[in-house]
Amino acid sequence: MKKLTSSIALLALCVMIVFVSNVNSAGKQFGKISLPLGKVEVQSFGSDTWEKAKPNRPVFEGDIIRTAAKSRAEIALKGGGKIRLGEKTELELNEANVKPMTKNFKVNLKKGNVFVSAKAAFGEKKNIQLRTPTAVAAIRGTKYRAKAGEDESEILVYDGKVDVNAAKNIIDERKDKRKSFAPGAPTGKPKFTLGPVTEIKAPTQVSGPYEVTLEEWVTLAEGMQINVRKDGKFHMFEFDQSKDGDLEFVQWNKELDAAEE
Repeated sequence: MKKLTSSIALLALCVMIVFVSNVNSAGKQFGKISLPLGKVEVQSFGSDTWEKAKPNRPVFEGDIIRTAAKSRAEIALKGGGKIRLGEKTELELNEANVKPMTKNFKVNLKKGNVFVSAKAAFGEKKNIQLRTPTAVAAIRGTKYRAKAGEDESEILVYDGKVDVNAAKNIIDERKDKRKSFAPGAPTGKPKFTLGPVTEIKAPTQVSGPYEVTLEEWVTLAEGMQINVRKDGKFHMFEFDQSKDGDLEFVQWNKELDAAEE
């Protein structure tokens, strides 16, 4: 009997250790998947497998959520706010720091389309920083939509203001290039070779409005859109809200927001 009791106690201790280990590796809770529609999957932090997302499934720092074609998902953030994923979207949950009057979240939109709705309560500070392959957007209690692509990203503001900058890897790449041309740069193989003078054709004009490189944070107000390319150049303009409102994904988000008001 004593051996049986000892074995049960040892088994219970092992189960507890595994449970605590899983909780610690999962990181802080980010929120929950309040509305999975279609094929929505979650890859937990440290795992190589994808699991089907069920309603109200908790998600944590380090988790990745993806949607298939004709699928969508809504994440209810801990402490209030929503992030909604369109079809063929992949979103990584990087950081969640939730306190009574301050909520900070960081996510990485690897591809696809998301809608962020995160109005702050009176006296509350709420920041959701979203990164795409080419841009970083930081909001302070507002609504906006982001679309990520490898070559270009789009951010549209529906309410409030959004601060946008080029992605850190793009900024660092530009800084490295400038250092290589700066006086006193490390010597080595010449970057240029002088040769005979030849006739040079007139430079062709840059196509479209992408003529300025995004060097610092810029603020977008309601009704504004910014497109940022992988070379750091951007185009900021007022988007057609009527045309944008015809998009099925935008209509779905407006319907959900209206139902919560």
